[in-house]
Amino acid sequence: INFNFETVRVTWSPSQYSGTNLTFVYNSDEASRPCCNYIVHESHTAGCLLEARKDEILCFSLGNGTDILFRKCEWISAYLKPSSPEDLSFRWHEDAVTVTCSDLPYKRLLYEIQYKSVFDTEWQSKEGETCNVTMQGLDSEKCYFFRARVKTLESSYGSDTYPSDWSKVTHQQRGELRGEACYTAVHGPSFSLKVRALLVSLSRLHKCLMPSVPDPKLTFPGLFELHRGNFQEWIKDTQNVSHVAKTEATEQECVPEETLVVQLQKAEAEMPIGEEASRDASPVACQPPQGGEVVSLGGFTFVMTDNSYMLL
Repeated sequence: INFNFETVRVTWSPSQYSGTNLTFVYNSDEASRPCCNYIVHESHTAGCLLEARKDEILCFSLGNGTDILFRKCEWISAYLKPSSPEDLSFRWHEDAVTVTCSDLPYKRLLYEIQYKSVFDTEWQSKEGETCNVTMQGLDSEKCYFFRARVKTLESSYGSDTYPSDWSKVTHQQRGELRGEACYTAVHGPSFSLKVRALLVSLSRLHKCLMPSVPDPKLTFPGLFELHRGNFQEWIKDTQNVSHVAKTEATEQECVPEETLVVQLQKAEAEMPIGEEASRDASPVACQPPQGGEVVSLGGFTFVMTDNSYMLL
């Protein structure tokens, strides 16, 4: 890999050569030189780092002692990996933004700018042959994320090159750097709503799986306060209370009936003698029954014993 025409890294797999320490020799300016900066992996040589000053043909060989195992010559530009863009600048227009940065010292490159708002899930890209790229259709009120990288033109460098690493993501809103405020302004309220919705869902699930159990203190008053949870004692006590209450209710129901009987007896006692005589003189005389107090009502005569009552 040719890192921005500054450093070249050549690597190989030590396992292919049974853990042997291989030697790397390269030609520069028609002079053969051994590697001075080996990459070591598990105590065995696995690569070499070389300095690069320009695009040139690198001829190198890989050997085991005096045996040459591999030999090759390549343009180092065929494996170019440009450096990442630095110091991005933003110039906002009404609905557009222009991103600029310093161009690399070599040509035939593509500068790719990617951007998305806090509401987008996918990055959108715009490319230019110089680091001066304008994106249209942006809303300055929204917060946007920007990042950039450099790629090589395949027509000039081939297909074995590498794109640069992405630059650090920059947050912009209304032409100002926002930093993490983009996440706080938008994701903060939505995160709170999500947490509340989750709590409501968990509460409903809890009610479905574990329904509420009524408090026995409310269902059985006095069971724990007076009888310390002894259900037998509590049921005896409540049965006695129910019997007394039922007896009192029965007595209250009987009071109007007894009053009615007494009133009837008084009415019979206060009846004028003349009315009795007129009744006795009627053609058909009714013989009063024997054996108790006599109560007359609406032309009917009833005999009341000591343990009887009349319900009207």
